[in-house]
Amino acid sequence: MTPQKRLFDLVLGLLLLLPLGLLMGVVALLLALTQGRPVLYGAERMRAPDRPFTLWKFRTMRPSGRDSGVSGGDKAARITPAGGILRRARLDELPQLFNILKGDMSFVGPRPPLRQYVDACPETYAAVLKSRPGVTGLATLVFHRREEALLAQCATAEETNRVYMRQCIPRKARLDLIYQRRRSLCLDLWILAATLARVARRG
Repeated sequence: MTPQKRLFDLVLGLLLLLPLGLLMGVVALLLALTQGRPVLYGAERMRAPDRPFTLWKFRTMRPSGRDSGVSGGDKAARITPAGGILRRARLDELPQLFNILKGDMSFVGPRPPLRQYVDACPETYAAVLKSRPGVTGLATLVFHRREEALLAQCATAEETNRVYMRQCIPRKARLDLIYQRRRSLCLDLWILAATLARVARRG
């Protein structure tokens, strides 16, 4: 990450801290009232192939002691009513503002992967994770809806992982590497604006 990109993340993050902090407080209260505690969900993600961190989200699923892998159709029944609303509007990702301020993430970059996929595809992620992971990115804009559709059809965790590794990881990696080659402040601003527009339409 360049010093300019880190400065951009810090300045924008601090500007958003008050308004998003108030919104997070409202969301946390509503979740506590409707689905109980815990309100937040912390999961290990990889900042670099050898650097894990805890990514924070609002909890949108009923807890399970056997949770692993990405979310597919096999986990759909665990999504709470409030969680479904948060996911559609991407409000579940608001706590990642603190991951950005800490420096584990950027506003724009590849989505941070689970360790199991980094271990399974080391060469791919050695290249992709040269960019700091982000809340949104080129792959999110271009492929996210297709990824959701593919994974929604999966009935088991094994099928979800197989589809994700064979069909999603290679396509997302190609887009992430295109971003890596062309990244600039202007591109980051365009991706952020396009993401907000898409979220507004879905909301």
